[in-house]
Order: sequence, then structure tokens, then C-alpha cells
Amino acid sequence: MTFSFINRSRVTLLFIVAFSLVLSARLFMVQVVHGETYSASADRQYVTPGSNIYERGTIFFQNRSRDGKEGHLIAAATQVTGFKVTINPSKITDKEAAYLKLSKIIVLDQEDFIAKASKVGDPYEEVAYRLSKDKADAVTALKISGVSVFKEKWRFYPGGLLASHTLGFVGYKGNDLGGRYGLERQYEEVLAHNNDKPYVNFFAEVFSNISPFRQSDRGGDVVTTIEPEVQSFLEKKLTEVQERYKVDSIGGIIMDPMDGSIYALGAKPDFNPNDFSKNKISVFSNPLVENVMEFGSVVKPLVMAGAIDAGVLNANTTYDDKGSVMVDTNKPITNFDKKGRGPGTSMQEVLNQSLNTGMVYVFRKLGKQNMHDYLLSYGLDEKTGIDLPNETSGLMKNITSNLKNIREIEYANAAFGQGIALTPIEMTRALASLANGGNLVVPHVIKEIRYMTGGSKKLTYPTTRTKISEETSEEITRMLVGVMDKTMKSGQGKIDNFSVAIKTGTAQVADHTTGGYYKDVHIHSFVGYFPAYEPKFIVFLYAVNPKGVSYAATTWGNPFVDITEFLLNYYDVPPDRS
Repeated sequence: MTFSFINRSRVTLLFIVAFSLVLSARLFMVQVVHGETYSASADRQYVTPGSNIYERGTIFFQNRSRDGKEGHLIAAATQVTGFKVTINPSKITDKEAAYLKLSKIIVLDQEDFIAKASKVGDPYEEVAYRLSKDKADAVTALKISGVSVFKEKWRFYPGGLLASHTLGFVGYKGNDLGGRYGLERQYEEVLAHNNDKPYVNFFAEVFSNISPFRQSDRGGDVVTTIEPEVQSFLEKKLTEVQERYKVDSIGGIIMDPMDGSIYALGAKPDFNPNDFSKNKISVFSNPLVENVMEFGSVVKPLVMAGAIDAGVLNANTTYDDKGSVMVDTNKPITNFDKKGRGPGTSMQEVLNQSLNTGMVYVFRKLGKQNMHDYLLSYGLDEKTGIDLPNETSGLMKNITSNLKNIREIEYANAAFGQGIALTPIEMTRALASLANGGNLVVPHVIKEIRYMTGGSKKLTYPTTRTKISEETSEEITRMLVGVMDKTMKSGQGKIDNFSVAIKTGTAQVADHTTGGYYKDVHIHSFVGYFPAYEPKFIVFLYAVNPKGVSYAATTWGNPFVDITEFLLNYYDVPPDRS
């Protein structure tokens, strides 16, 4: 009997110890991990439904790393706590008197207030939101029967306009409050913490589903690759160009061409996510991933690289430039100035002077099948996989639908960028492959998820190969460095001690009504990467319909140099040439 009693005692003791450990774990989860949520719930004293206790994860920017240490996190989208005023119409004896007292402290619409206060039998109406503590205390001090003050939380974007297309905003769709556009939508499942539970009593929570290992909520915060100083500088330059040339729309991307990490991306017109209701819906979509455009001559290096890789020409190959060339039709393809450079015009000069006739020569040396295969290997007809919503893919049907039946003119035009419509992010990724040895990266703006329940997840993104070799990448880079050194400000614009590879593009805008092109509407684009042979940055810029300026080199030359010098200095990039 003694032996049996000892065994029972041991079992009982083990059970007590196990139960204590489980209880301690649950207490830790309730008090520490979910403490803020329960505190907010308690503040409401059961008056407001639990679904209105708004909790959401934070979106962070991150400063550049220094001395091998990670940069500081900076909240780009976060929660702000304030107060709201509610009424119980059945307890308000004098609606007008209540309105007059409250309106001395807070802004109220009289008609709306009286209407809500007249709802007999309705125990709960909200009449004012987002109050400071001082105003909330002043309302409480009035001691008006039927008027209450409760804590509330709402989404706040400290940067205002900064990176608004990337962040998106939180808003209602019908009765559902959630992420709309940008990262708020893309990472809704992570950011939307479990807010739909009603208030649960402390001990009920502790003893229900007592396993401490339950992990039903994988919500958390997200850390972006966006560097706020870089983002701010890019947007400043976009605004300057926008105002100077009265452009219809404008945008830019700064990315690491080696792995696809995006330091900055911006487009204008933009919006303030703290006050988005003042904008037209069309402003919320992100043109960098959703809109396709013809960018013109920035496509030329992609075709030239294909021809170099195929072994049909090199930088020193020459042709006779007569200023125009006939292809398929009676309408000639001409250079931008309709002038010829004569015999002995090299492929380097084709890029330096952006000669359309030279690119027709390149296409004819390369051939339809090769050009088709090389262009598709750059991913021009597919989505990049960027972690932003509503991405679209390029329009390439004029050279991909039926290869045998496609006219030579379609390929000739495509060789200098006409008839190929791409998103800015597609264009950037394709051009990055020239910089990084021939790899297609996945552009991305999120690098880490930090979970509420502890732990984090570093995100990784795959890389695939294009058709071009590393040797071809180096050769086309050398040619594009030549473009910078010889053509930027007539050879006076190169940056001391740094090799920079560039190409400009000036393209007509397609008229989808007539099927042709507007004569007086253009898109000016500019791409550059640096230091050219071990690039840390690729910059892509575009402006739709700039006024009073003819060529992209004029529109974007100085802003690009400003951005380049800023990045080289800000990141302490060592010189790569003397």
C-alpha cells in the first residue's frame, strides 16, 4: 500500500508540475506576447465589439548598414493610439444641449450628431474619432449622460507621401477593413493580426485550449529593403523633373542588380495614405508594376548583347550608315536626326549616338529566331515576381505570336525599342542582367518577416539565367561605359574615378485610337548602373510627355548624375578607376 501511495503521490506531483509549466507558458503568452491586445480589450469594458480593436503589424524601412551592423528600423506604417467618442442615444435626455457642449471641444457635424442621437433603442453610435488625450479628458470631464470615451487605434504613415505606392494604405471595402494596394494588400495575411475575436476573459483564455504550443496566429511585422534616405532623394529628383518639364507622370527605381533588392521606387502623381480619400482611385495603382510603356532606345543594349553573344558582331563591327533603311514597306526607318554617319560606323557608335539604322543592321545579323530567343530570355513577356500586387507583364505579341508569319519590320522596329511595351520593373530587371553577368533576379521590397509569436523569416528569391554569358555581360557593359564617357554632356559628364554604364531612350507614345503614334508625345527614359563592372546599383528613370525638351539625355542627364553621386557617397563606395 505504501508503494502504491508513493506512486500516486509522484503522479500527482508530476501532474501539478506539468500543469504549472503549461499555465506559466499560457500566462507568458497572454501577459507578454498578447499583453497589448488584452490591455486594449480591457479598456473597452465590453462596450465596443472586439472586432473594432484594431491591431496590425508594422511595415519598416531600414537605414543603410554601417560598420558591418544592420541599419536601424524606421516605421513606415504603424499604429497610433487615440480616443473616440461614442453615445448611447437612449441615455441622452437633451440632444441639442449635448451637441453644444461637445462641439466646443471637438468638431462635430450637427445634423449627423442629432440623427445618431435620435436612434431610440440604439445603445451604441460613434460620433468622433482620433482624439488626443487632452480632448478625450475634456469630453470625459463634461460628464454628459450617454456620452463615453474609449481608446482606439488607427493606421499611420509617418512619412506621409514617401513611398506611398509601395506601402498602399488600410481602408474599408464594404464592411471589411484591410490592406488596399501596395504592401498593405500584398502582406495582408501577415500584417492583419487576429482582430476578429470578441473580448475573452483572462482566465477563460488561460484555461481554454491549454496547449502552450498552439500557434494559430502567424501575424507579424515586415521589414523592407527600402532605404528611407535613398527613397526621399529619388522622390525629390522626380518632383524636380516633374515640375520643370510639366510631365504627365514620372517614376524611378533604384535596385541592387545582383540580387534584386530595391532601395527605392517612386512614381508621381502620388498620394498621402494618411488622407487618401482626397485622391482619385486611379492614383492608387502603381505604374511601376502595373502600367506598360514603350521605352525606346534603352532596349538597344539588350538586342546588341544578344548579337555579341551569338558571335555575329562585336563593338568594332562596322556598317554603312546612310541615315535611313527600307524594311518590308515603303516607309523608311531613319535615325533620330535623319542623318547618316557613312561607312565605317561602328557598333559602339550605334550605342553612343543611338542609331536606329544600326540596330536594323544588328537585327539582320542576328536573325529573327535568335532575336526572338534572346529577348524572351530577358523575361520581357513575363511577370518579374515582384512582391507588390497587380503586376502585369509586357506586350510582345508583335514578335512572339507566330514567328514565321511575323514581318521583318516588326523585328526591325523592336530592335530599337518600338512595339515592345513593358512595365518599368520588367525593363529594370532585364537591363540588370546586362550588369550582373546574365542573371535574371527577382525584384523585391521585403527581406524579413518578424512574427508576433517570436522568431523571424529571412526571405530568399531565386535567380535564373538569360542566354547571354558573363563575357557578353562584360563586353556590353564596356560599351555602355563608353556611352557615358563619350556622350554625357559631350564627354564632360563622366564621374571622376567611377565607371558608369548608361543608355537613354526617347520613344513616341502609342495612340491606341488610331493604331499609330502621337507625333508630339514622348516617353524619356534613362538607365545606368555603377560601379560598372561590380555594380551595386541600377537606376531606371522615365518621364511621360515632358514639355519643352526633345531628348532623354537632357531631361535626365543631370538628375541621374545627382542620384549617382548621392548613392556613391552615401554608401561609401570605393572608386573603381583612377
